Amino acid sequence: MWGMSPFMTYLVIINIAGFLLYLINTILYRFTAEGQIDAVLTIVSLLGGSLGIVLSILIFDRKAEKGNMMSRVFVSCILVIQIVLFLVLRGHYADHLTLAFWTFFDRHKILVAYLVIINFVTFAAFAVDKIAAIERKSRIRIVTLLALSFFGGSVGGLIAMYLLRHKTRKDYFTVGIPLIMIMQVVLLFYAMNAAW
Repeated sequence: MWGMSPFMTYLVIINIAGFLLYLINTILYRFTAEGQIDAVLTIVSLLGGSLGIVLSILIFDRKAEKGNMMSRVFVSCILVIQIVLFLVLRGHYADHLTLAFWTFFDRHKILVAYLVIINFVTFAAFAVDKIAAIERKSRIRIVTLLALSFFGGSVGGLIAMYLLRHKTRKDYFTVGIPLIMIMQVVLLFYAMNAAW
């Protein structure tokens, strides 16, 4: 395909397929009770089409609902992991691999401060939402709690879930937050070993 390597051609094709399949899935959800192709989308995202799916979500289906939350968390995490894998396959990593997390965090104190703050904020948001649920008041949006977890607050979110017994029956939290944590560990490991 226009002088690209077979790998790059594959990525372009699978992401176009992901984009179009998500668009078709969105139309199916709007006009039919059955017939959605969620399983196919999961397979396409795992095969490398997560970028196309995310772009289709951003263009055609930005409204986050409880019914589509787990798939969005899944595809977003898979996208980040696939970007890391793509960078590794393209040779963007250090000559030697390290697991020296403490050395990395010692050199990046701003990152440590950010992680402490975002995890505290995430824990507090879960706590406020738990209190609001008990008092039947206005709640914090699910997408806000998941976004706080996604952008670094997953430990605070997980601790809050089980310490406060909040959101422990929702798969987009019970499965989503551990998946987010796995994605963050992959991202952190890559950041420690990137050739910058």
